[in-house]
Amino acid sequence: MGHITTKGLTEEIKMIEKEILIKSTTGLHASLAAKVVQTASKYAVEIELHYHDKVIDLKSILALMSLAVPHGENVRIVARGNRAEEAIKDVSSILG
Repeated sequence: MGHITTKGLTEEIKMIEKEILIKSTTGLHASLAAKVVQTASKYAVEIELHYHDKVIDLKSILALMSLAVPHGENVRIVARGNRAEEAIKDVSSILG
């Protein structure tokens, strides 16, 4: 876990990771991507999706669509922030 120091105060930042299998038979298509981005955007966290050697901001529909992740592929989601666990849980429920 990381730490931020501001004016003498130290605040711990949660970092959560989860690997997810894309179960949608059409892969990560436009409407699914839109749901993922909308859900990720509800949280004040940094949230990324890792696919092969690419890392994208999961709050960006264009970045997510550019990956064209097919059915049956594994992706890794990494979130940082106080609500990281909740964000990953919600996004995971859509993707997997």
